[in-house]
Amino acid sequence: MIGLIAFSLIPLISAFVISMMNWDGMGAKKFIGLQNFISQLQDEEFHIALVNTVYYTILSVPTGIILAMLVAVGLNRVRGKILYRLIYFMPNITMSVAVAVVFMWLFNADFGLINMYLQQWFGITGPSWLTDSRYVMPSIALLSVWMGLGGNMVLFLAGLQGISRSYYEAAEIDGAGKWQQLIHITIPLLSPTTFFVTIMSIIGSFQVFDQSFVMTSGGPAKASYTLVYHIYETAFADFTFGKSTASAVILFVMILSLTLFQMKMSKRWVHYED
Repeated sequence: MIGLIAFSLIPLISAFVISMMNWDGMGAKKFIGLQNFISQLQDEEFHIALVNTVYYTILSVPTGIILAMLVAVGLNRVRGKILYRLIYFMPNITMSVAVAVVFMWLFNADFGLINMYLQQWFGITGPSWLTDSRYVMPSIALLSVWMGLGGNMVLFLAGLQGISRSYYEAAEIDGAGKWQQLIHITIPLLSPTTFFVTIMSIIGSFQVFDQSFVMTSGGPAKASYTLVYHIYETAFADFTFGKSTASAVILFVMILSLTLFQMKMSKRWVHYED
């Protein structure tokens, strides 16, 4: 209880208070009510950041969930799954900044490995991944999917191990193939795990910052400018901490609303094994 109050409730209340202040982080605070919220909701840069964040979420979340589930299903009956689990999980515990630096080299338009292999294997001249506004967000999403694959895969593996083998044996007796078992047994009974992974992935995607900050600095032309990047820039570049905190509160309300909506909708598609 003390930890909840000290590390959650007090910072949350402080954020709400600061969001209603005109404050540069050092001088005196001046109460201005909801003016910071109105300013941010009307700010074009906030709109750009919101659109980019939603676009990133659409790219990264479904892709990451589907790939993690497929990998988990593939590894579920493989010998030595502990070794594979470790290999796939390694990117998840690697510092995001270090991974971003490596991917900057991979995505380099002139001497990066990705464009080099595209040219050698397919005769395709690769695009400028990080300097072309059309490709920069998909590139960042790809990095994030790679980093998060292992963690989600481990969760799906745990969910698979909780499914009774008797369901598959009964399906085999009825003549169901592997694909039918996947569609009618595995995916429905994995829905609680899928629900949890979806919620955590969406929360994480709305807080994306490191990749954009390290790889592109929000560019080109703000094509990778995200909500958390906007919060950072408003606070530590513009020194308008009231506006920055207001943006953070808006982001908190958005994430909370999405989570509550998903929990409400989960009754329609999440199936728990009796």
